Amino acid sequence: MSTGFFGRPPERHGESPSPMALTQHTDVVGKAHRRSEAYGVTAHDAPDCTSLPKGDLSDVLEENHFLFRHAAPVMETLFEQIANTHSMVLLTSAKGMVLHSLGDSDFLEKASRVALIPGMDWSEQIKGTNAIGTALREQEAMTIYGSEHYLNVNKGLTCSCSPIFDPYGQVIGALDVTGDQSSAHQHTLALVRMSAQMIENHMFAGSFPKALRLHFHSRAEFLGTLVEGIAVFSPEGRFISANRSAQFQLGLSFNALQAHTFSSLFGQPVSALFEQFGGAAQLPRQLCMHNGVSVWCRAEIKPASPWSAPLLTSMADSPAASRAIPGSQRPAAAARKPQLSSLQYLDTGDAQVRTVIHKLRRVADRDIPVMILGETGTGKDLLAQAIHNDSARARQPFVPVNCASIPESLIEAELFGYEEGAFTGARKKGAVGKIVQAHGGTLFLDEIGDMPKHLQARLLRVLQERKVSPLGSAKEVEVDVTVVSATHKNIKEMIARGEFREDLYYRLNGLVVRLPALRERSDFELVVRKVLKSICAAEQHVRISPAVMQLLARYHWPGNLRQLHNLLRTAVVMVGDDEAIEPLHLPDDFLEELQMAQLPAPATLPMALAAPLAEPILLPAAGEDGRGDSQSLHDVTLQAMAQMLRLHKGNVSAAAKALGVSRNTIYRKKSQLPPDLLD
Repeated sequence: MSTGFFGRPPERHGESPSPMALTQHTDVVGKAHRRSEAYGVTAHDAPDCTSLPKGDLSDVLEENHFLFRHAAPVMETLFEQIANTHSMVLLTSAKGMVLHSLGDSDFLEKASRVALIPGMDWSEQIKGTNAIGTALREQEAMTIYGSEHYLNVNKGLTCSCSPIFDPYGQVIGALDVTGDQSSAHQHTLALVRMSAQMIENHMFAGSFPKALRLHFHSRAEFLGTLVEGIAVFSPEGRFISANRSAQFQLGLSFNALQAHTFSSLFGQPVSALFEQFGGAAQLPRQLCMHNGVSVWCRAEIKPASPWSAPLLTSMADSPAASRAIPGSQRPAAAARKPQLSSLQYLDTGDAQVRTVIHKLRRVADRDIPVMILGETGTGKDLLAQAIHNDSARARQPFVPVNCASIPESLIEAELFGYEEGAFTGARKKGAVGKIVQAHGGTLFLDEIGDMPKHLQARLLRVLQERKVSPLGSAKEVEVDVTVVSATHKNIKEMIARGEFREDLYYRLNGLVVRLPALRERSDFELVVRKVLKSICAAEQHVRISPAVMQLLARYHWPGNLRQLHNLLRTAVVMVGDDEAIEPLHLPDDFLEELQMAQLPAPATLPMALAAPLAEPILLPAAGEDGRGDSQSLHDVTLQAMAQMLRLHKGNVSAAAKALGVSRNTIYRKKSQLPPDLLD
């Protein structure tokens, strides 16, 4: 991705464009005109002022929620700078659809006559050469001056536009300032480019909450400013993303950076960065980049939980996530990277999950509490984090509290905080509670059904009054939090038994959504592959054999996603140098559970059928429901073990390997096997 732009060079007072820049600009406009002609646009076409129906425009705005949320405040600031200049500011989607506009009232009326209004398509295919459509096509900032427009009706305009790139280097939209040709200003393009970069940095700051983020610049005083470079790496040092300033300083495009690691870019292992910035102090330090340039940097290191963060990232690699992002014309490699909205990360094609996401996006930033229902391990914590990441509070704290894991004697102090001496063992100077820690952000009350009854009234009061009184303190602290709660319990049944306050329930359940169990999901195989990908190292290419996928699909998954993640993590370790996970790589207890669940015999002992036997194994006939008798299955298991032991002359290790079980599994059943077969 280039950091330059076509059109006039960076405007400085009194500076004239260079001949090279003028030639380059002329070439770009010439190509755009030829494309316009090829699209069938004619110069005398009248403006089509029929915008999208209100409902369709709302859908487009919802699809571009992430962009709009970060761009709206920047547009306000930009408009303040150009007010009373007969101009307007416009935000468009990656396809050129106008999403939002701000402008002087007199010019807005003129703009409406040329269809420069929300809901209108300003791509080159529809409007011919214009700053929006051409900047998006060229992926460069540029100004299109009056007569350079393809349509005659637009020749009275001068427009400066910059594409906006998402945190993964793909065009997500465009920012444009359009004005009367007679009032065009030479500094407008620089202002637009700066504002677009501000939007990009805002989006960047709200993404990658669990990654290692490096901020750097050759001059320490520029750290924390618009021009600082920001590069993001995985905890292992793999490159994830970089803003435009980082690309410029590193001298590499986004695509080129994808082949690098932290080590190849900065000449030291990523572990050294953890050592330098792992403490509380965040003083800038110097690093030397691969190109020999020394930069000042500071790092943000936020370790992820062992299973949720990689899963969250991997979920983005799905057809559903790609379809949800506007501007789908992108390279295949780019389409495989995680997209923007964290809720979209979790959309891997299941209709139930997609319905949940749709509902959540409808209530985003409406101060409506959300309650998430679902079995243990279905990803309620992932969804809560995604709700926060998609909200206007994304840059503020996300504070999770597991009401089931904190001892009942401590949960009150954890939630509300305490003053010094509030109880025996209290820290000197007291402690800030989780609710106050979440001020300005999101408080996630996981397993809310396990909150002690005597604390439910205190929590209700906090939610009603938005004030917290720490233990041992007479003062109250004002708090502003959005509350997301989750539980696997039936709260209504608990209310009926008097175990949960009904008034607290109705305070928490502004919107109730239910996550389906893993066994209920129609996208099961895709989820399995995404979880596997999140576990494997970059150089690993492990796949799941059809036999194992069949086993996984038949399992009931009481631990859902968390259990699946743990099982596959073990299998990846067991697979070693093999290319595929086979039944012999699965834990014994998992295979035994399948057997006890009365699954069909071919799926229960796939490896037993793969080895040559002295005599065939007689499989039990299935009943009307398609399942075999449990005692018959037990007999089949013993028969398979006995036959394999005979085949391998009593060698338990060889028999276990052929069956795809451990030696301990055979030894556990030794009392039921002929004694002469055990070595």
